[in-house]
Amino acid sequence: MEKEKILISACLIGLNCKYNGGNNENSKLVELMKEKDLIPICPEQLGGLKTPRASAERTQEKVLTKEGIDVTKEYQKGAEEVLKLAKKLNIKKAILKSRSPSCGIDEIYDGTFSHTLIKRDGVTAELLKKNGIEVISSDKYI
Repeated sequence: MEKEKILISACLIGLNCKYNGGNNENSKLVELMKEKDLIPICPEQLGGLKTPRASAERTQEKVLTKEGIDVTKEYQKGAEEVLKLAKKLNIKKAILKSRSPSCGIDEIYDGTFSHTLIKRDGVTAELLKKNGIEVISSDKYI
């Protein structure tokens, strides 16, 4: 029987694609690879941003780096590429990195770089939800 395919933030399974060049490896999610077919994605890289890159947060309408550089287009392009992949592979579920401006679910940083959280989705999580894909926060695997 074929394993269920699930998109996953690549940083969660140890790939060094986090903004600072590191990762957010989660041993429970690495173990999950034995049971499920996890497809690693990094929306920021798919949108054309390099690793490492400046940290960014989502404001009301834009995604800005701490230096004020607008990277909204790259985040939107990355989200669209992730959605395209999900549709091609008929994927119905994604496990995404909590609080990320791309992947955060229900709660992200507010754009002030003060570690203040607000109720909102990241760019990719929002697009996936709008298209009927179930998104699960990495916090469920802590």
